[in-house]
Amino acid sequence: MEEPQALDAFGALSQETRLRMVRVLVQAGPEGLSAGAVGDAVGASSSGASFHLSHLERAGLISSRRESRSIIYTASYDTLAGLVEFLMRDCCSGHPEICAPAVAACTPAQKETACVC
Repeated sequence: MEEPQALDAFGALSQETRLRMVRVLVQAGPEGLSAGAVGDAVGASSSGASFHLSHLERAGLISSRRESRSIIYTASYDTLAGLVEFLMRDCCSGHPEICAPAVAACTPAQKETACVC
């Protein structure tokens, strides 16, 4: 991930409702949730949920798909992992123990790229 994309993602996450929405979608897994379910989970009206979800989608943090009459939203795990990697890319400065807590929180596939020392 490059800096401009990271800035867009951090900007989108800097709002409380959007941050909550991403967390709800991460917890929902790859099946995702309907826009209404996401809005209900964070206490947002349907118009508010739609506004925030489209902002998150433009930032690449979530994606949507149509299922019958519903739009289902899912977290973009690759983008979220890229955002964490962007933060951790130069964290170690030759001291891998600094990154250990963050790397331990990653999945096995991500551990290989989370900290480049």
